[in-house]
Amino acid sequence: MVYSNFILRLLFSILFLISYFIISSINFSLVFYLILLIYIAITLEIYFFFKKNKLFPIIYILISIIFFFTLDFNDEEFISFNIYIFIIITFDIFSYLIGKIIGKNQLIKISPNKTIEGFVGGFILSFISTIFIFIFLNNSLNLNTIFFILIIILSSFIGDIIESYFKRKNDLKNSSNLIPGHGGVFDRFDSFLFSIILYSISIKFLL
Repeated sequence: MVYSNFILRLLFSILFLISYFIISSINFSLVFYLILLIYIAITLEIYFFFKKNKLFPIIYILISIIFFFTLDFNDEEFISFNIYIFIIITFDIFSYLIGKIIGKNQLIKISPNKTIEGFVGGFILSFISTIFIFIFLNNSLNLNTIFFILIIILSSFIGDIIESYFKRKNDLKNSSNLIPGHGGVFDRFDSFLFSIILYSISIKFLL
């Protein structure tokens, strides 16, 4: 069961990445509209599947999208945004897989499936993977770069916890059943919603 869910998560990530890179290679500015569709899907999911306490999740989405609108999807941001996407996807996959395989110690009560082992393993592997990506792209690796990676990983985790809190308030295990294997759109992009806020701030000062 662990591996079947992991394969479904991995397949969805691969399909999303393929779609993302096709769109961004055609015209990077089109990524704005892809992400806007994701925001719309999450908002609709909250409206139809969250039976109570809808206001705060919707406010949260609005705050996230306001920061998203501050981004300029031009060619200069192509590399930094792709690295950002890489960080949140690798952290999600590594933390899930390691947590399911060796996770024993619960990390936080709000999200009982989160384990210390999964968080630490996902953190380390995502961090190392991103360092290699920076080196491969011949980007300068300095304290600002390292701080940027740490911020995105931690904010991805916080975004996951925020979404888990909203689900618990609505007595939901998954935000919906729209994506086979691991819940709905909100579930799948929970890390993005908070981390995009920190990304929009950090690129102005760190990269």
